[in-house]
Order: sequence, then C-alpha cells, then structure tokens
Amino acid sequence: MEERANTLINTCSFSGVKPIMVDLPYPPIQVTGRNQAYANLLSNDYCGAVSELSATTQYINNENRLSCDRCAMAKTLLGIAMAEMMHLQKLGELIYLLGGTVDFAARQQNGRARMWTPEYLTIPENTRKMLLADIEAERAAINQYQMHMNMINDSCVNAVLGRIIKDEEYHIMLLEMMMEEL
Repeated sequence: MEERANTLINTCSFSGVKPIMVDLPYPPIQVTGRNQAYANLLSNDYCGAVSELSATTQYINNENRLSCDRCAMAKTLLGIAMAEMMHLQKLGELIYLLGGTVDFAARQQNGRARMWTPEYLTIPENTRKMLLADIEAERAAINQYQMHMNMINDSCVNAVLGRIIKDEEYHIMLLEMMMEEL
C-alpha cells in the first residue's frame, strides 16, 4: 500500500483476474423433470449456512482484508470467489428448472425456509485462521454436495454437482498451498 500525504492508496490491481476453476467444461444445465424436493435441497447449496452465497461473500471479505498487504493472495481469493459465483448461478438455474424459487431462502424438507444471513460467515482475525476457515468451508461444501447427490435421483443435476465438487477440491489444494507460504 502506497501512502501519499494523507491519502492511502491500494496498489493491488485486480485487472485480468479470472475465475479459478478446473479446466473442464460444465455439463448442460438441465433436469430430467420438475422436483420440488430436489429444488429444496439445492436451495441449501445456493444460500444455506454451507452454500455458494456464503462462500462468495466470505472470499470477497477475505480478499478485501488482504488486498493491501498480500496482493497475490488476495487475487487468488478473488478468483476463487468468482468461481463460487458461477456455482451460485448454475445452482440458481437448476433450482428454477426443478420448479423451485430462487429467493435467498434455504428450504428444509418440512417446508420451512430460512433467509441467508451473514451470521453464516467466519471472519477470523488473521490470515492463517482465514485460510483454515476457507478450507473447512470447502470441505463442508463437498460433503454436503455428496450427501445431496446421494439423495437426488437425477443424473443431470448430479453431473453438475459432481463438476462443482471438482472446483471445490481444486480450491482446497490452492488454499493449502497458500497456507504453506505463510
């Protein structure tokens, strides 16, 4: 960070940052038929406590907090956040195609819905704990996707979830590499 007189300037440029994901195509966003129960499961992946909305928000917060002191790390986190945003978008399309509602409410099997809240986020005080929280969140997402794949009998939906898991595994690898650099 550069300081001129009384003005603070962040010199970290995010120009050219792209989503960080596995170099494989995504399957088509399609479903074999409408299914409200499947849409409800995916609403939790979309905006529940363990969700793409939570991941995106947490990564953006972490990137903002690191951009002045650790530019390269901040750029990586922004690239991961961009991939999580793409996951969010794909899940929203699947929910819609399944006949669900995309409204930032995670729906339970009993029909109750809970709106997304920033209380779902982990905001540690230092870089090491930040990366550990991100790794933990990625692992929780993978576990949740695998559980949902076992509950969903739609090969089209499961193909997309399986592809998202590949990105999440790649993110864990990158985060672990950043941990080693600390």
